[in-house]
Amino acid sequence: MALAPDDEIHSHDELATFVRQLQQDFLQQGDTWENNTLADFLTALAAWVDDSPGWYRNFGKELPPEGNWTFLARALQAAKVYE
Repeated sequence: MALAPDDEIHSHDELATFVRQLQQDFLQQGDTWENNTLADFLTALAAWVDDSPGWYRNFGKELPPEGNWTFLARALQAAKVYE
């Protein structure tokens, strides 16, 4: 399960579906993930966010200037306590 460089997420429903698919991928083959602990996953997530302008540049894309970074941050924070 991967999000290809040309794939787009256009709604919060699509994002929720993507996260569920990511979870299923982890449940089925998490032992193959390079970052298969929460600590490693969050470390890699922070590193990728730092390096994301380069990723976008490498694929001939522009980092979304209007991205809703606060929404993503709130979602990550809420996951600590949300049931």
